[in-house]
Amino acid sequence: MNPMRRRSPTSVPVEPMEKGTGKNQNTRICLLASLSVFFWMLLFYFHFVVLGGSTVNESFNLQAGRVYSKVKPTLVTNDLQRDSQSTESTPIPVAPAKNNQINEAEKYPFMRALRTVENKSDPCGGKYIYVHDLPSRFNEDMLKECRSLSRWTNMCKFTTNAGLGPPLENAEGVFGDTGWYATNQFAVDVIFNNRMKQYECLTNDSSLAAAIFVPFYAGFDIARYLWGFNISRRDAASLDLVDWLMKRPEWSIMGGKDHFLVAGRITWDFRRLSEEESDWGNKLLFLPAAKNMSMLVVESSPWNANDFGIPYPTYFHPAKDADVFIWQERMRRLKREFLFSFAGAPRPDNPKSIRGQIIDQCRSSKVGKLLECDFGESKCHSPSSIMHMFQRSLFCLQPQGDSYTRRSAFDSMLAGCIPVFFHPGSAYTQYTWHLPKDYTRYSVFIPEDDIRKRNVSIEETLGRITPEQVKKMREEVISLIPSLIYADPRSKLGIFRDAFDVSVQAVIDKVTKLRKDIIEGHTDDNFIEENSWKYALLEEGQREVGAHEWDPFFSKPKDGNGDSVDTSAEAAKNSWHNEQRHQSSVK
Repeated sequence: MNPMRRRSPTSVPVEPMEKGTGKNQNTRICLLASLSVFFWMLLFYFHFVVLGGSTVNESFNLQAGRVYSKVKPTLVTNDLQRDSQSTESTPIPVAPAKNNQINEAEKYPFMRALRTVENKSDPCGGKYIYVHDLPSRFNEDMLKECRSLSRWTNMCKFTTNAGLGPPLENAEGVFGDTGWYATNQFAVDVIFNNRMKQYECLTNDSSLAAAIFVPFYAGFDIARYLWGFNISRRDAASLDLVDWLMKRPEWSIMGGKDHFLVAGRITWDFRRLSEEESDWGNKLLFLPAAKNMSMLVVESSPWNANDFGIPYPTYFHPAKDADVFIWQERMRRLKREFLFSFAGAPRPDNPKSIRGQIIDQCRSSKVGKLLECDFGESKCHSPSSIMHMFQRSLFCLQPQGDSYTRRSAFDSMLAGCIPVFFHPGSAYTQYTWHLPKDYTRYSVFIPEDDIRKRNVSIEETLGRITPEQVKKMREEVISLIPSLIYADPRSKLGIFRDAFDVSVQAVIDKVTKLRKDIIEGHTDDNFIEENSWKYALLEEGQREVGAHEWDPFFSKPKDGNGDSVDTSAEAAKNSWHNEQRHQSSVK
């Protein structure tokens, strides 16, 4: 019979106790207690160390990293402290200094988003984008009324194919077999928004987001009301948008500094300088709330910090990497018979324009090619004619358009043609996310004054560049092609990062740096917004700006808002007049 089995008192005979029986019983009890303690210690160790794959301290810290199930912008709750109170009965050894650091960090609602980058098993760590679900009046409703999006252009055909426009026929063999469309130069609003729908790291949890996208068709909105409408109508959608955003809990986390939107027009359409009805554009970029957001435009202001230049759309929108590889290799092998070429119209009404002199030099050169774009010259507006000329040229001249920039610069680089710029605002201070800061790697710079004063021969300047250097520069241009084009929004490239990818990553980097500066208490009290173009050119780690060789190009009389009066509203108006000329010439 088992001596450990418990018996009833009536069944156990009463016998005299032997000496030492009580001591043996106590020994058994101590042994059982020791075994029990050992068992629970072993179970505790196995759970936290073996299964957790970390130390006890690390296990606690990982738990602390998952404290925000939902952002509470109006009241930052210290969930870590609440969690530690709930486990008070189970003492966990935590280094006091480290715990204090965690508690300090939990003051910031965006900490969960920053921590996602620490999860090495999450390919989207540090890359999540939250997209506001805007009312359709801010985007899709505009496309339903596409005929109202331009006074002279029927934008309905250009909003087809996810914003790419109608496919281009390759009858002359200038384009590739697939991925080529008659894309309108102002269609970035819808192209970018549709690309965002394919972004692989979208999230419905804004507390995870590295940045927040606002899918407002700002360019399409202002295009509807620039001509013949009062300022109240021009400002209406922008004011409505800001009002809607500021009521959202996501906005109050950083006051909108983690928000960004895209507009496919030049910045001057959104920078009305006064409340005069005769003044140009709306005041979106002067609204206090909008100054906190980042606005991506095809041309930014050198003197303001809340807009950033992104490429104009070209005609090429590949759906797969192979299309890009094939095109790049084709551009490398082309025989280029012209030293330089220019596609554009003169600006006789603008005494500061150097286009007249450039056209004269093209006409008088035996190694230059000219494609004039004045009234009645429809070839200049034929994608096939333009691309064919660029493909046959070593250098492509890119003077200022009606404003600093022009789409032609991107069309020429797509053709493997080395761009020649005459003003740093045409590319170097604009597209710092997409182009190398060392502009000599991919372009040639000839100051406008040298052309204006007829001190320089374009042919002689370009002719002095050695064939070896030309080959090296052309290879640099061809290697840049993927980052300057927008892939088909209905697909995504695998290896290459297109203009969309580069832009989104740049926004994420900007917001991440700002968040880290907030945590570390870094402030840039010496920041001068009027020198924004200089800050964009600083190298990593630099904060201070000083005198620059390009100061004469941007040191112009400013009004109270810090914008150059002679390059803002007038530039925007001229841009629209040029669009009118374009449509008149192709009718």
